[in-house]
Amino acid sequence: MNRTKKTKKRRGGVFAALTAALVIFSAGVALGKAFERLAELPAYGMTVSAEKYADAVTAEIPKNRFLILVNSKNKIPENYEPELTELSNGQRVDSGIYPELQRMFDDMRAEGIYPVVGEGYRTSSEQQRMLDDKIRAFEKKGYSEKRARAMAEEWVAVPGTSEHELGLAVDINADKDNSSNDEVYEWLYENAYRYGFILRYPIGKTSVTGIDYEPWHYRYVGADYSEKIAESGLCFEEWLEKNSVK
Repeated sequence: MNRTKKTKKRRGGVFAALTAALVIFSAGVALGKAFERLAELPAYGMTVSAEKYADAVTAEIPKNRFLILVNSKNKIPENYEPELTELSNGQRVDSGIYPELQRMFDDMRAEGIYPVVGEGYRTSSEQQRMLDDKIRAFEKKGYSEKRARAMAEEWVAVPGTSEHELGLAVDINADKDNSSNDEVYEWLYENAYRYGFILRYPIGKTSVTGIDYEPWHYRYVGADYSEKIAESGLCFEEWLEKNSVK
């Protein structure tokens, strides 16, 4: 399949994805209220959170470190310390992904689309602060500390299990003065694989990734693998399970 056909195929997919995203986001308020009602049930407490992280093990660092898998079941090794490059807006990323990230952004701007990295690398303490803030937000709504923590951990990863702590993941949004988020997300969906990035949390894969659809969250895996993963229709976890890589 040549690149033109691949692009057409992905364009068909992006409109379906964006349509589904609108449905998901429009239902967000109702889902949020339903989730809060669930939290009020007597059986709800640390159960969801405990199950999510119960079987977590230390992730293995493959020879190709860009393929390391980190999620609620695979924790970042304690000695993992990426070399970082600081971006113009103060965000940081793993230095190994910077050249392709910059090339991708340059190409987007040449087409009149203006992206920004909203979130790049986070330290463990920064991840903990985000989690603590979410816990306090639920506590202010009247939930007990235990229930607030369980609910927060469904939205914010526990330190040591977030891809942002690798420096290999970036949340890409629009420079609102020049572009819309939809323009940025559509372009990334069609083209990010050309630069070594994959959409990390696709629609319909929450039961596998543990994370809802995030059209802004892209993960660098390298050009040797990004196109294969993108064209497979699989999320990162599924693709790694089906393919032996080192």
